[in-house]
Amino acid sequence: LSADPDIMGGRTVFAGTRVPVEVLFENLADGLTVNEIIDSYPTLRKGDVLDVLAEACRRLTQQQ
Repeated sequence: LSADPDIMGGRTVFAGTRVPVEVLFENLADGLTVNEIIDSYPTLRKGDVLDVLAEACRRLTQQQ
């Protein structure tokens, strides 16, 4: 992941892409699968997507 004020207004994006991380969660909320999301955004790598999901899960688990 990266955040640069010169790229997408500083939003957190998947490294090496212009795909904001929130796109992943918005698409999942809309019912798309990880594979469908990756097909829609060919610059995304499945490993990076799975890493973000694992990190989100870890953080949510720590908050409980």
